[in-house]
Amino acid sequence: MAPQTGTGADQSPLPTFLMMGAIILVFWLFMIRPQAKKAKDQKKYIENMQKGDKIVTIAGIHGKINKVNEDGTIDLETSPGSYIKIEKSAISLEWSQNANKAAGSVEKK
Repeated sequence: MAPQTGTGADQSPLPTFLMMGAIILVFWLFMIRPQAKKAKDQKKYIENMQKGDKIVTIAGIHGKINKVNEDGTIDLETSPGSYIKIEKSAISLEWSQNANKAAGSVEKK
């Protein structure tokens, strides 16, 4: 009988490292990068808010910004004459962006 050549212990680990690198790259492209971009856009929007912008909080409260305070809070008008004070960090998204996304998904169907 002839001895076997190319057993598992003799093979190069290079293909395994290349595959692991490719998996990490794909994970970064499809998971981490889009989240970082979304967080950057959210931060930019929060920094540029002004009176009259319509927003949605992370709790689902819809309202219009009445006043942007220097202490990192916002006076939000939820209905005519009804105001609440919220933190800037509690803002989820701009109301008009949400409405545009919803309208776009309805039109595509």
